[in-house]
Parts: sequence; structure tokens; C-alpha cells
Amino acid sequence: MMAAKSHLWTRMTPRLPLILAACLLAAPVGAQEAHVKTSLGEFDIALDAEHAPKTVANFIRYAKEGHYDGTVIYRVAPGFVIQMGSYEPGGSSRPTHQPIPLESDNGLKNVRGSVAMARSDEPASATAEFFVNLADNDNLDPKPGAAPNTTGYAVFGKVVEGMSVVDQIAGAPNGGTKGPFPPDSTPANPVVIQKVTIVGEAAKP
Repeated sequence: MMAAKSHLWTRMTPRLPLILAACLLAAPVGAQEAHVKTSLGEFDIALDAEHAPKTVANFIRYAKEGHYDGTVIYRVAPGFVIQMGSYEPGGSSRPTHQPIPLESDNGLKNVRGSVAMARSDEPASATAEFFVNLADNDNLDPKPGAAPNTTGYAVFGKVVEGMSVVDQIAGAPNGGTKGPFPPDSTPANPVVIQKVTIVGEAAKP
């Protein structure tokens, strides 16, 4: 959100052509974000389609289908990650599309606030599950010397607003029994993703 206008801006604006003023206030062309509304607050993810085009397209597809709405953040590992995607409060998993190719060799790092796709041991196995890094997790980046896109976890965005909400979620007491992870990694009280909304327009080729 833009800060309050300064006196300098107020004095200068009448001298600018209206069209120029509008351009200055507009969002960058091609910027897309995911607005994630949870039962503990909201946060925004800037999506990086330039470096992870297939991964971002996959995420947007699930979001627009409403796949994430009503699911839970089922893994909370303080100092590591929070993870979410397809599990409902009762523990059942929603169906997913076919896995996507791994885009881990894209120059983006698993640093604090970055958002990446979860997957199994098979490189090209990510579907809808994703996580937010709570710390700089360089162990999740591609291994040096490995063939491109065979190791690591593909980063496709970054939390740009609401990281305090992410940290609040990370502090939620564990002890739950619903979901794919053990009680020491599962919130005792479900943290529900109420809605994921894609805002902004995709960059034109």
C-alpha cells in the first residue's frame, strides 16, 4: 500500500500531465501476485514467471480452480518452512493434475520469504503442494555439479507483504493428527487457507 503523499508530491502533481501521473502510480506491467487469505491473517506472494514460467502457470491454474480454498497449512516446522496445498481440515487430500517439470535451476534461491514447490524424491513430481521458507535454506537449492533441474526445490515467488503473518503461522502450536505429517509438525488447530486470489496481469511475450 502506498504511503501517505508528502507535501512535495502534493505540490508537484498539478504540474504533471495526468497521463504521466497515472503511469507513475500504476503497477509494473506483467506483475502478478497471489493474495493468500488464511484464518490467521493474509499474505501476498509475488510470482516470478520470468524465472519459473511452468511452475507459476501451474500454481495459477490451481488457484483459479479454487483448489487451495478451504485447505489447511498442514506442516509447520519453525525455523524451516510452512507447507500447504491439497489437504482439507479432516485430513483428506484433494485430487491434483499431472506433475510438472522441475524448474529448480532458475537462479532463485530458497531464502527466507521465498516460496517453492514441494515434491517427492522424483525431480518431476510437484503438483499443488508448496511451502514458504522461514529461513535461508540453502540445503534446498540445487546441489553443485548436479545436472540441471534434477535436484533442489523450485522457487517461484516471494512473500512481499504479510511475512509477519507467516511467522505467526509458524508459531502455531503443533500436535494435530490430520494430514500427511506427524503431530510434531502439524498444527493442533487447523490453519485454514480461506482463499487464494491471483491479482495482476501476466507479462506479454
